[in-house]
This record gives sequence, C-alpha cells and structure tokens, in this order.
Amino acid sequence: LVTLVQSGGGSVQTGGSLRVSCAASGYFYDSYSVAWFRQVPGKEREGVAGIWAHGEKSYAESVKGRFTMSKDDIQNTVHLEMNGLKPEDTAIYYCALRFGIPSDLLDPENYNYWGQGTQVTVSS
Repeated sequence: LVTLVQSGGGSVQTGGSLRVSCAASGYFYDSYSVAWFRQVPGKEREGVAGIWAHGEKSYAESVKGRFTMSKDDIQNTVHLEMNGLKPEDTAIYYCALRFGIPSDLLDPENYNYWGQGTQVTVSS
C-alpha cells in the first residue's frame, strides 16, 4: 500500500509561480511512474506532467516551458514547479503513482494511487 500526501499550491496572480509537492510513503516493491493531473468542475481529469519509472519526463503541451516536474528518489517526493501561471491553470491538482510503466503516462486510468488534491488558483 502506498500513501501520497500533497502540499503547496495556493493562489497567485497571472504570471506568478507556485509549487505543489507530493510525498509518497509505503512499500515500494518495484520502480514506479508518477504524474500530476488537474481537474476543474465539470471537466475530465487532465494529465499535466509525469516521470516514467525509467526517469524520462513528459509534459502536456499546455504547460511545456512553464511547468517543471522533479523527483527526489531518496525522499520519494515529487514536485511540480509552475511558472508563468495563467487563469486557465486554475484547478485542483492531484499527484498519482503506479508501479511499472503505464501505456500512457498522462492517462489517469493508468494510476491506482492518488494524493488528496491541492487547489491552485490563478487570478487575472
């Protein structure tokens, strides 16, 4: 069993920066892939960024060049640095983890461990 606990987020004006973090704990019996998703009311959960079990990163087109995801293998913690924030980035952000390599890194259907969600609000 793996538990994910999120921190960070908050409110910022357009162009500002925020960071969300996710600390994983539990029994890691294999290498794992981890990703960030976001969701607004009435819309499907959207993949934002992810790190494959082999270490390669992937970003959604909408956040490329603005968001940076990093992973601390010693602390089993991942961070999402968000710069140049826009009002359309407003959402609840979730981290997710699965063991092994999913067929699609940014498909929420491929993950079975989820953080509690963190609100990110960007005002114009």
